[in-house]
Amino acid sequence: MRGPILFHAIISAIMALFFMAALPALAEDEIRFDKQPLLIQTAAGKTLHFTVEVASSADQRARGLMFRKTMAADAGMIFDFGQSRRVAMWMENTILSLDMLFADDTGTIRHIKENATPYSRDIIDSMGEVKYVVELNAGVVAKLGIKPGDRIVSATTTNKAK
Repeated sequence: MRGPILFHAIISAIMALFFMAALPALAEDEIRFDKQPLLIQTAAGKTLHFTVEVASSADQRARGLMFRKTMAADAGMIFDFGQSRRVAMWMENTILSLDMLFADDTGTIRHIKENATPYSRDIIDSMGEVKYVVELNAGVVAKLGIKPGDRIVSATTTNKAK
C-alpha cells in the first residue's frame, strides 16, 4: 500500500511545481495587444516612425511592457487612458529601461521621463493631465531629439470616438 501512496504524493508534488512555474507564463499570454504605426512629428520638422502595441483596457495598461526582455529599436507601446487625467506610472516588473512620453488629448507631448529605471517602484508622474503615454526604449528621446511640444499621431490618437 505504501508504494501507491508515495507515487501519488510524488505526482502531486510534480504537478504543483509545474503549475507554479507555468501559471506566470500562461498569464502573460492571456493579454494580447494590437499593433499600429505611430508617428512622432517633431518641431524641427522630422517625422519619426514606430510600431507600437496598444494598451487601452485596464488589464492591458496594468501589464504594459512588464516582463519583456527585448524590444525592437522602432517599437514601443501606447497607453490610452480614454480621457485626460493625471497619470502615475512605475517600472515594477519591467526589465527594460524606457523613455516615457506623456501626451494630451491632441497628441501633443507635454512631459517626458527619460531612462526610467527597471524594477523601480518610484512613481513617474505625468506632471499634468494627459490622455496617452508612449513608452519607447531608453535613449530614443535623446538620440532622436524628441521634446515636449512634439506630436504623436496614430490611429489611437486620431480616433475621436474613444
